[in-house]
Amino acid sequence: MRGLIAPLERKNGWTLAERAGDRLPIGMQRLLGEADWDAEAVRDDVRDYVMETIGDKDAVLIGDDTGFLKKGVRSAGVQRQYSGTAGRTENCQVGTFLAYASPKGRALIDRELYLPASWTDDRKRCRDAGIPDEVGFATKTEHFKSMLNRAVEAGVPFAWVTADEAYGQSKSLRWWMEQRSISHVMCVKTSDTVITRGIGERRVDDLVAGLPPQSWKRLSAGKGSHGERMYQWARIPIRVRWENGHGHWVLARRSLKDPADIAYYVCYGPVATRLKDLVRVAGARWTVEECFQTAKGECGLDHYQVR
Repeated sequence: MRGLIAPLERKNGWTLAERAGDRLPIGMQRLLGEADWDAEAVRDDVRDYVMETIGDKDAVLIGDDTGFLKKGVRSAGVQRQYSGTAGRTENCQVGTFLAYASPKGRALIDRELYLPASWTDDRKRCRDAGIPDEVGFATKTEHFKSMLNRAVEAGVPFAWVTADEAYGQSKSLRWWMEQRSISHVMCVKTSDTVITRGIGERRVDDLVAGLPPQSWKRLSAGKGSHGERMYQWARIPIRVRWENGHGHWVLARRSLKDPADIAYYVCYGPVATRLKDLVRVAGARWTVEECFQTAKGECGLDHYQVR
């Protein structure tokens, strides 16, 4: 642990061993390859520590994935696939993560390794990589759902969930959260549709296009590296009824510089939720990117060389 937070240029078995005063990396490599320890129990310990340190009832859970560029074909789950890190298709592994953001701080609290069908359909390849036979294919959205479920079962305090359109476009995920009264602000595609009051199914961009100018409010989505992230925001109530004290909205975020640049969100939460509350949650999505940047830049999250 001291090695991972030390100011080393690279953080792998060799460099961590050198930092610890070992001549060879055998001890560090044994921890990963041969030692008997429970990675899930460690994950839970980390989550519990985060809750003790920055836990807050108003926190936001954020889901996202990130890529780890690799050479060769033996690293578990590696294939040519899109990497948001590289911004293009690369030979890489992809991990799905759950971040926790509260007024007290932010941290990653859960993770899953994405295994493409090219891996799960080849059981010999999986066995050679140490992947148990019972591990089958799961989408990134299913990973996100599993991580949310673990957080709920562990009693993690939070008020909202958010994620980008890769997850927000899943109506089944949004419905799953709604059935559990999990309030959420999920980014969706321009072409996504919602059920509106008295009109029926409408595309979110068509719905927002009909808003009068006074519907837009200038609000900050939180502080960024260059100051407040200012946008124009508007919301539209949707669905016919309020149920269980909760309501549904379409939220829109418009660029100040380019009014044609609009992002859309489908939201579910308490009926008393204000526009600025939805904006705060939508803005919290950037927190997971900051977590990735810190984890990779300061802790060597993407420096590992294991197969």
